[in-house]
Amino acid sequence: MVIGSPPPLRRVLGLRDLVLFFVTTGTNLQWVALAAAAGPSALLVWAAGAAVMFVPLSVCVVDLSSRYPEEGGLYVWTRRAFGPFAGFMTGWTYWTSNLPYFPGLLYFTAGNALIALGAAGVPLAASPAYFITAALAGLALATVLNVRGLHVGKWLNNVGAVTRWLATLVLIGLGTLALVRLGPATSFSASALVPGLGVRELVFFSAIAFAWTGPEAASFMGDEIQQPRRTLPRALALAAPMIAAIYVLGTLSVLVAVPAAEVSGLQGVMQAVARGEERLGLSGVVPLAAALMTVTCLGSVGAWLEAVARLPLVAGLDRHLPPAFSRLHPRWGSPHVALLTQAAVAAVFVFLGQAGTTVKGAYEVLVSTTFIVTFVPFVFVFAAAIRLQGTPRPPEAVRIPGGAGTVRTLAAVGLATTVVSIVLALLPAPDEPRKLLAVGKVVGLSLALVLAGVAVYVRGRGRAAAAALAAERA
Repeated sequence: MVIGSPPPLRRVLGLRDLVLFFVTTGTNLQWVALAAAAGPSALLVWAAGAAVMFVPLSVCVVDLSSRYPEEGGLYVWTRRAFGPFAGFMTGWTYWTSNLPYFPGLLYFTAGNALIALGAAGVPLAASPAYFITAALAGLALATVLNVRGLHVGKWLNNVGAVTRWLATLVLIGLGTLALVRLGPATSFSASALVPGLGVRELVFFSAIAFAWTGPEAASFMGDEIQQPRRTLPRALALAAPMIAAIYVLGTLSVLVAVPAAEVSGLQGVMQAVARGEERLGLSGVVPLAAALMTVTCLGSVGAWLEAVARLPLVAGLDRHLPPAFSRLHPRWGSPHVALLTQAAVAAVFVFLGQAGTTVKGAYEVLVSTTFIVTFVPFVFVFAAAIRLQGTPRPPEAVRIPGGAGTVRTLAAVGLATTVVSIVLALLPAPDEPRKLLAVGKVVGLSLALVLAGVAVYVRGRGRAAAAALAAERA
C-alpha cells in the first residue's frame, strides 16, 4: 500500500472511453509508414510482433490489473512483487522515457497542420518560431484540458481515436482505388513476404515489438475507471482488433497504393498519401488526411500526458517524490502538479529540438536512448506477472483461461521478447561510421537515466524517514 492516503479520484472513464483510449495509445500511424517502407514482409512481422508482445502484454495487464486495480498500474504491480525500489524504478524509467516523446509528436503535429493549410502553410515550413509556437500551443491545450479534470481531458484522446480511424480509412480508400484502377503498386510474391534475418531486419522487429506496447497505459488510472476489473478487460478485447486493423490494413493499403521503395519511413503516412493521390489523379486527399493527422496527434499528446502523470502522483504518495506530486487540484481533482511538471519538461525539449546543431544532436541521441529505456519497465512487468501468480487471487478478479500456467507462459514469452528487443536496439545502424561510439552513447545515457532514478529514490527515502521521525516526535 502507498504511504500517503489515496486522494479522492473520480471514476470518469467508462467502457467507450477506455476503448478509444486503447486505440489512441496502442497505435501510431508513423509505425505504419515505417512498416510499409520495409516492404510486404512487414505484414508477417506485424503478426509475429502481436504474438510475442501484444498478446503476452495484454494478458499480463488484464491479470495484474484485475488483481490490483489501483492507481499507478505497473508501478503498483512491480512494488508488490519486488518491493518499493523496483516499483519506483519501473515508474521512473517509464515516465522519463516518455518525456522526449511529447516534443517529437508535437513537431509532427505542427508539420501536419501546415500541410492541411496547403499553400498558405508553405512560408512557415522553415520557420523555427512557427514550430516552437505550434508545439507549445498543442502542449498547452492538452495540459489545460487535463488539469481541468479527466472528465474533460478524456475528450481530446476520444476525438483523437476517431480521427485515427478516419485517417486509416483514407489510407484504405487509397489502397482500394489503386488496386481497382492500377493494380497493386508493390509485388506481394512469396519471397517478398518472407522477412530477412539481417541486422536491419532484426532492428526493425524490435521497433515493431515496441509498436505493440500500449495496453499497460490505461491501468495507470485504475482508480479513475468505472468498475476497472470488468471494464478494462472488455475494453482491451474490443480495442485489440481495431489496433491490429489499423496497423495491418494501414500497412497493406500503403503498399498497394505506393511502391514499397518509394515509401519513406521518416516522412510518415503523409508522404504515402501524397504519392497515392498523385498516382490516382485525385485532389483534396492530402489536406484532409493532414487535418485528420493533426487532430489525432493532439489526441495522442492528451492521452499520454494524462496517463503518465499518474506515475509521479503515486510516487508522491509513496514519498519517493516531493509530496506536492500527490496533491489534487482543489476544484478539478486532477494531479495538476504532475501534469504541469510534465508540460514544463516537455517544453524544455521543444526548445532543445530547435537549438544549435550540437544540442540538437544530443537531443536526437536522447530520443534514441529512450527506445531502450522504455523497454526496461516491461522487464519488470513480465517478471512481476510471473512472481505474483503465487499470491491469492481476489474472488472478483478475472479468470484467465488456463490460469496461472497461461499467464506464466505468456509472461515468459513477453520477457524474452523484451530482453531481445533491448539487445537489438543497441545495435548501431549498418551505415553508422563510428559504431562503438554510437553504442557507448546509448548505453551511457541509458545508465544515466537509471542512475538519476536511483538518486531520486535515495533522496525520497531520506525524506520519508525524516517525515516518519518527525511524526514520532510530535
